[in-house]
Amino acid sequence: MSSDQVTTGPKNKQVLKSIARLSTDPDQALISFLESLEVEKNLSRLTVRNYSHYLRRFNAWFKEQGATDLAQLDLDSLRAYRVFLARYIDEQGRTLSKRTQSYHVIALRSWFKYLIKNDLNVLHPEKIDLPKAESIPMSFIDIEEMERLLIQPDLSSETGLRDRAILEVLFSTGLRVSELVKLNRDQINLTRKEFGVIGKGRRPRVVFLSDRAADWLERWLATREDMWRAVFIRFSGKKVHPAFDDESMRLTSRSVQRLVDKYARQARLTVKLSPHGIRHSFATDLLINGANLRDVQEILGHKNIATTQIYTHVTKSQLKKVYDKRHSKL
Repeated sequence: MSSDQVTTGPKNKQVLKSIARLSTDPDQALISFLESLEVEKNLSRLTVRNYSHYLRRFNAWFKEQGATDLAQLDLDSLRAYRVFLARYIDEQGRTLSKRTQSYHVIALRSWFKYLIKNDLNVLHPEKIDLPKAESIPMSFIDIEEMERLLIQPDLSSETGLRDRAILEVLFSTGLRVSELVKLNRDQINLTRKEFGVIGKGRRPRVVFLSDRAADWLERWLATREDMWRAVFIRFSGKKVHPAFDDESMRLTSRSVQRLVDKYARQARLTVKLSPHGIRHSFATDLLINGANLRDVQEILGHKNIATTQIYTHVTKSQLKKVYDKRHSKL
């Protein structure tokens, strides 16, 4: 086979077509970038969808400015885009929060990093300054309040038993709500009290169940006579046969958020609590009881230690206790 035949074969034509997309045309460059996020970065569909949403908004604005080439984006036009985001109002009269504006800029910077990496002549991503992150209050509760939360579900109903298992597993593992609802029965090892999850950024990790959480989970699963794969299923709505639509019976993240909020209000907690607040409480409890930051990072599935460092606020009270106990008072 000649070299000409090699370069013009069907598969190579597809490769050449893909390479041709690596241009500074906004639409073609965006398609190529999104494909790289899915294939090379192995990001979840939800993350790719979010990048697509933010960057398509940029492209729409960019074209409205009369621009047709990403090489035309300079610092002045970037500044104008930031102003556009700050003043944006949708059809319902809603504006973009500072955090959402930041997501738009982060997505744009990541896109331009990709373009520079592929030798395209565009604005260098280092010149795209990221907005200063907003300080977000962290909601967490102490162990006494957690105990009060855990006993709220009515155990005389199958819904209450399911909800008690959910609350126990959340506090025992520190799972993200998205990780919790994806759990399948065949991945839970109740004998070893551990199981693997694929977390944010498609990073795998092992999580552990406490004896009590494993007991409640076992009690919940023992009531199940169905064949649905999901560990946590819904009770409302139409039931379906597992062979046809097994996934539609899976409890949603929004449903878990609602039930945590309901039980938090019933328990009269001092803070408004979400599933992520239980994750905060889990991390806080680990640190208070002597876990080091690196271990907590591994358990939570954080890519960077900087993310875990937000939990070091809990050590302040511990330092105060050490000071009061050890310092010689004159």
